[in-house]
Amino acid sequence: MDINSMFRLDGKVALVTGASKGIGLAIAQAYANAGAHVVVSSRKQESIEQVVKGVQAIGGKATAIACNVGDMADVRQLAEKCITQFGVVDVLVNNAAVNPVFGPVVETNESAFDKIMAVNVKGPFELAKMLYPAMKSKKAGSVINISSVGGLRPEPGLGIYSMSKASLISLTKVMAKEWGDNNIRVNAICPGLIKTKFSEALWSNDKIMGMMMKMLPIKRMGTSDEIAALALYLASDASGYCTGSVFTADGGFTI
Repeated sequence: MDINSMFRLDGKVALVTGASKGIGLAIAQAYANAGAHVVVSSRKQESIEQVVKGVQAIGGKATAIACNVGDMADVRQLAEKCITQFGVVDVLVNNAAVNPVFGPVVETNESAFDKIMAVNVKGPFELAKMLYPAMKSKKAGSVINISSVGGLRPEPGLGIYSMSKASLISLTKVMAKEWGDNNIRVNAICPGLIKTKFSEALWSNDKIMGMMMKMLPIKRMGTSDEIAALALYLASDASGYCTGSVFTADGGFTI
């Protein structure tokens, strides 16, 4: 058994949404280092072009395609551009997410609800569905949905966000069951408290951090690179028998 080759992505095309920073950026860089041609996507073209330049500077291959995952027309265009240019996307990472509200559920208005569900659930659903036919034709593929421990254990202030991430976990299992006959694997990663711009409302709050440190067996925040390492495993042949699984990377928060 060649362990090194099992984690390689040579010859594969990987699409990562929300790839301009944080977890998405770390995953894109990890995939490029493993030999994949990475399609980096986020809302702002200039941001993802900087990511592409960084990947190319270290000898990797990357393409920038902007997309607002909350806009279904944008999502369909992203899928069409990938299929037109590459024929197939071997690995899809649905990482883009939004949480415009931090507070009780009763303070979430209809507009915020719709935005959360569009970006966190409907966008990933549509994108995976659009890329499915090419994966089916190839009889291979890996879809990785970045959920959250909030989808397993809702916390105060993260109500509708937690609900959306629970929906994404359920969608993961549904797709895994329906698509397994075509050797398309679908798994979810549930990060805990990772130090990114996205989670700043949590780690910049001393009261919340004090509570978290009391609860965490591993007394620190996680890093984007630690999530990227798990995403690399799920994209590669090393995880060939894993589908419908929900992986936590949370320092023991959900124990």
